[in-house]
Amino acid sequence: MEIIADILLVAGALGAGFYCFVLARRLSRFNDLENGVGGAVAVLSAQVDDLTRTLDLAQKTAAQSSGSLDQLTDRAEAVAKRLELMVASMHDLPDTAGPPTVETPEPDAVFVRRDPRQELVK
Repeated sequence: MEIIADILLVAGALGAGFYCFVLARRLSRFNDLENGVGGAVAVLSAQVDDLTRTLDLAQKTAAQSSGSLDQLTDRAEAVAKRLELMVASMHDLPDTAGPPTVETPEPDAVFVRRDPRQELVK
């Protein structure tokens, strides 16, 4: 009876060893840096780093653009105030009696163009 128990114990140990061997091979293929999930994780990590740098650059650019836009808005508001003052001062000017008239001088001589294909008859 002890021999049968020893044989079953050795068979169980060999089965567990074989199972561990198979799992070790699968795990090494899983973590392979070129073809397995390890490679995918490495690529994704590099992409996350690139996206982080790009996002930082975009945030800096947006902050600069916002500052520039604020300055331009302030200038536009100042110009708008000046224009409002100019328009308000235009109401103080006296009204003119209609649009200005343009005098056209009377022609001294009349020029007539003739057709060069016609011959002069004398």
